[in-house]
Amino acid sequence: MFYFFLTLSLAIAPIFAIILFVYYRDKFEKEPIHLLIKCFLFGVLSIIPAIIIEIIPGFSDYDVANNIAITVIYAFCFVGLGEEFSKFFFIRIYIYRKKDFNEPFDGIIYAVMVSMGFATAENIFYVINGGLSTGFVRMFTAVPAHAAFAIIMGYYVGLAKFRKNSFLYLLTGLLMAALAHGAYDFFLFQQNMPGLTILSMVVLILIIIFSFRAIKVHRRNSPFRPNQASL
Repeated sequence: MFYFFLTLSLAIAPIFAIILFVYYRDKFEKEPIHLLIKCFLFGVLSIIPAIIIEIIPGFSDYDVANNIAITVIYAFCFVGLGEEFSKFFFIRIYIYRKKDFNEPFDGIIYAVMVSMGFATAENIFYVINGGLSTGFVRMFTAVPAHAAFAIIMGYYVGLAKFRKNSFLYLLTGLLMAALAHGAYDFFLFQQNMPGLTILSMVVLILIIIFSFRAIKVHRRNSPFRPNQASL
């Protein structure tokens, strides 16, 4: 029982660390807690359509690691686009319309909440089945990757809310997140070529760098930012 709770804690702890990190970056106008919780729960639900999208094509019948064409299709279309669209769907139909979504930074925090809900469901599954070592690895890889994908998407969703051509910004956010996700997983799937697998970490580092910059841009441009506030 102790091992189970230790494993479960390892699955959940990094997710809530990221949530707190992003929440406290929202310095000037905090979001209602009930909306954040709802977004998180929608994120948990979003794993259901994502699983359906991934298993319907039957890629489990193929050796993904040994077939580049299949890997590209699976990583970018079914994992990358499938998972990110599942999250995007709930962002667009629920939180995007709320009056509390009142500055570009809100796109980031709400997208992160949805993504961390998704990551919670996914991480619990992997860690319970894979054990502590899996949880430790995912703490520094999959979990921050999901957060970075969300920040990329949320950055553009925030722009869409307050600029013209909102459809173009929404589409850009979805596709950029899906592209980053697909690239990360594509290299991760190359288990027979360790050199390529390492490139997944390069992708992760690059999208994390972008994420920090995206947060900084939306904080700097917040309409609620006092002139004397320092970033």
